[in-house]
Amino acid sequence: MHIALTIAALALLTVAMLLVRIFWMRIHPSLRFALICASIAAALIHAFFAATKWGTSSTYVNVIINWLGIAGYELLVLLFSRLSPRWLTSLSAVILLIPLFASSILFPLAMIFQPGAIRRVPIGNHLLYKVSPWSNDNSSNSGVDLDIFYRPAFAPFLSRKVQSQPFNTQQCNAFAAFAIPGPTPRSVIARCPHWPNQPAGSVDRLLQLH
Repeated sequence: MHIALTIAALALLTVAMLLVRIFWMRIHPSLRFALICASIAAALIHAFFAATKWGTSSTYVNVIINWLGIAGYELLVLLFSRLSPRWLTSLSAVILLIPLFASSILFPLAMIFQPGAIRRVPIGNHLLYKVSPWSNDNSSNSGVDLDIFYRPAFAPFLSRKVQSQPFNTQQCNAFAAFAIPGPTPRSVIARCPHWPNQPAGSVDRLLQLH
């Protein structure tokens, strides 16, 4: 998942935002205002998508929005550290920035380095699925998340994640997992075929959509 590269890129982004903070007063006032507005907008858009599970139909656009949201958040936090008392606001800024390097944030950011876009496959009834690997080897902790998305007919450029099913390579051939329509319009079957050395069949999970 390119975590090391993601950590390095996030560290460079943090350094860049820190340099902006250091030279803030040398930046033209109109540009400062634009940067603050853009940072607030990027952070709010990212927060809205994360809270509602909506996003665009493009995986890469979603990742770019994620990165822009992180950049906007960092700049706002670092500008907050310019306020008095400096010792308190600076300490608060450090505390607020540390969680950005948690795995729950790094994994989505790492998708920017994924070689090739993750394809979203339509399965009817305005539903799609994608298979997101969280490891590319065959170790015991390898597997995928099979994510189900709803794409409204009136806005096909948007999508909302409505279910997710993890599969581990110890269970089945996780990297060959797929989804098919369920017995009702509000359900989907997540299917993971068995390995050749397992009995014929698959691991099936009935997912109720929400």
